[in-house]
Amino acid sequence: MSSIAIIPARGGSKRIPRKNIVPFRGQPMIVWTIRAALESGVFHRVLVSTDDPEIAAVSRAEGAEVPFLRKTNADDQSPVSDAIITALGQAEMHYDIKFDTVAQLMPNCPLRRAEEIRAAWEMFQGGAHRFQISAFEFGWMNPWWAARIASNGKPDWLFPDARMSRSQDLDRLYCPTGAIWIADTSELRLHRTFYGPGHVLCPMPVHNAIDIDDWHDFYMAEALAHIAAADRSGTEGA
Repeated sequence: MSSIAIIPARGGSKRIPRKNIVPFRGQPMIVWTIRAALESGVFHRVLVSTDDPEIAAVSRAEGAEVPFLRKTNADDQSPVSDAIITALGQAEMHYDIKFDTVAQLMPNCPLRRAEEIRAAWEMFQGGAHRFQISAFEFGWMNPWWAARIASNGKPDWLFPDARMSRSQDLDRLYCPTGAIWIADTSELRLHRTFYGPGHVLCPMPVHNAIDIDDWHDFYMAEALAHIAAADRSGTEGA
């Protein structure tokens, strides 16, 4: 089966200008996703879909393929799945090949590692589902205790029966992350979303799942990377 990883990286990000190539841990942010995709060894092609020549140059220098620039779906209103489907069609024409499986790897998830990509790939290949979305388990921010707050301060509990329960007595809940989304290409074209019929969630470590959308996320990701590096150093020195 032929597979392609597509990294969608438009140049017009607003909350963090030039986000996809802003320096993160000493490298343009997109570099970490490219390296993880290539190191995973599960894709026949690792392609960056971008409308930006500078992002294209950075991506090529790191070993990703950018055989064309994105002409459509480059604004902040277009669903990213539309950009993936467009890039998939362009790639099949360029390489003269029909890809069976496509993975969407968001460049704003720089802590996702090659081993997580391989684990997600194995789950997808071993299952009967056609759509798979990465997710992480909620931790200290327990959504079972979520509430809306009215103007007078009165809470509207989303799960009123759970608010008095101990966290260890409640079911685990998960949140999607843009780190690793995988789909059958024919089914993705048909339904135009990775949330297609029968989609499943693939859990991954919370500290590697962060999506960087604003500067708060950015600094949180830096802190998580620092903690992970310290943990590895302590383990190696033990």
